[in-house]
This record gives sequence, C-alpha cells and structure tokens, in this order.
Amino acid sequence: MAPRRGASPLWVLLVLMLTTGLPRGAAFGLKLPFSPGDVLPILPRQVAWPVMNTLHSAVDLLPSFVAAVAPGDPAPAAWNGSCFAVNEAALQLTPGDRNGTEVGGAVLRLKTASAQSWTCMDLYVFATPYRITWDYYFAAREHTLEITSWEEEAELEYVKQHGISVFLMPSGMLGTLLSMIDVLPLFSNTGWGQNSNLAFLEKHMGATFEKRSQPWVANIRKEDIQSGDFLALSKIRGRWGGFETLEKWVTGAFAGHTAACLKDEKGDLWVAESGFENEKGEEIIAIVPWDEWWEMALKDG
Repeated sequence: MAPRRGASPLWVLLVLMLTTGLPRGAAFGLKLPFSPGDVLPILPRQVAWPVMNTLHSAVDLLPSFVAAVAPGDPAPAAWNGSCFAVNEAALQLTPGDRNGTEVGGAVLRLKTASAQSWTCMDLYVFATPYRITWDYYFAAREHTLEITSWEEEAELEYVKQHGISVFLMPSGMLGTLLSMIDVLPLFSNTGWGQNSNLAFLEKHMGATFEKRSQPWVANIRKEDIQSGDFLALSKIRGRWGGFETLEKWVTGAFAGHTAACLKDEKGDLWVAESGFENEKGEEIIAIVPWDEWWEMALKDG
C-alpha cells in the first residue's frame, strides 16, 4: 500500500497548533528544540500562509525598546530577548578613527545566552538621533558592533549622556519579513494600494469610510476661506499615502498632515505649514501663498 501523502506535514501542523499559544519551552513542561513558527516554511503553502497571516501582522514591525547602553555604566545593561532569554551589553569608546579626527568611535559588546530553541535568532535595531543600524544574532556568545566614527561631536556627547538605544524586533527576522506582507501594498500608487490603505485603517484603527456622493471632486474657493481656518490633509494612495497610513496608526490620528490658513491686512491668503527646510537643513514652519501651496498640494497628491 502506498504511503499516505501529506501525513508528515499534518503531524507538524498538530504540534504547531498545540504549542503556538504557549510560551517558548512551556509546552507540556518540556523545552522545545524549535519555535513553533520555525516549522512554517516546511509546511504546504496552502497550510502555512493562513497560519503565517494569523501569527504576524503590521504590529510585528514595531520594535520594542529594551535598553540604553552608555559608556562607563557601572554594570552592563541587561534584558530578556525574544529567543535568547539572557542578554547584556556594554559600550566601550575608542580613540581616533579612520579620518584621523579626535571624535573617535565605539565598540558595543553584546552577550546572548539561554537560547529557547535550536533555531534562535534575535533581531536588533541600534539607534541614536544621528544614526540607525541593525544586526541579528543566532549564536549564544559575545557579539560586537563597531562604530568606526561618530557623525560629529554632538553624537558623542549624546551617547555619553544617554547611551545607544537598543530595540528588539520581537518577532525575529522571519516574523518581521512576514509582517511586511501587511504593509508593502500600502505604498502602491494603484487602486489596489488605495484599497489596501483603507482596509488597513479599518482593521487596525476601527476607521469607517463612506463613499461621498457625486461630484467626488470639490473646488475650494479662496473667498470662502477665513484667517485661522484649519486644514486636515489625508492621503490614502501612493508612497506618501502609505507613510501617512502608518503615521495615523502609530499616533492614533485620522489626519496625516495639518496646516493653517492666514490672511494678511491686504486680504491675501497664505498657508502656514511645517515640513520645510531652511538653508541649514533645519525643519521650519513656512508661510506660503495659497496659490503656490494649492499647486504643490495637487502635484503631491
């Protein structure tokens, strides 16, 4: 008799169903040699993808702050990881750099231990106001992250006072990549992308949308705008539509951008809006003539 095809994946799926809702190592009092999510890639696609979509969503893209590592700390920073239960890090400043300046750099030494499965891998993001970098670790040992040179003296002073912020991606490499499935369509400048943005806001924010009766395009007359009128702007399509959707979700706002209208003593209409830069690259609030602003808004949309 020929063997029943698909029996092995069914056993794997059974183990997955029994262990997914339990903490790592807690299934029946035993320490599992793998994370339940690690077996998903070997399951048939029609079984694996529905489970993946259930286990991972856009929430998994949010990093979790675990520590701030500063030079000279009396003890290493310590935290629990997603897979490695015991982690600690220390920061050592290094003199000089490849450019021969006096700013120098640093070496971050991070130890991982107490792996919860044979397939452990924790993904981290390291950040200061001047840089963001990332690394992943799948072995229980000491790892090093080298910063060859600080961007400027101000970054060095910041790190001395506040340290380097360490963020853990709680779903690991695979979970983070899978959660992108929920996010990537938001940036498509198509009807599919527009519908994806609406569906995302409905799913994650409980937003409701009602189709406007025709005409769908409304003209704004300058004569109807008064000084102090508030403009709430929202994009749901294209690159900026995707960014605004995520911004709304994170902040809880239902507008992606705001501006205010002003009229001078001559009756000319202006728009005060943030997001502009001066010659030094500093973000400022600019006051732009209405016609110029309206033209930019239409092109940007």
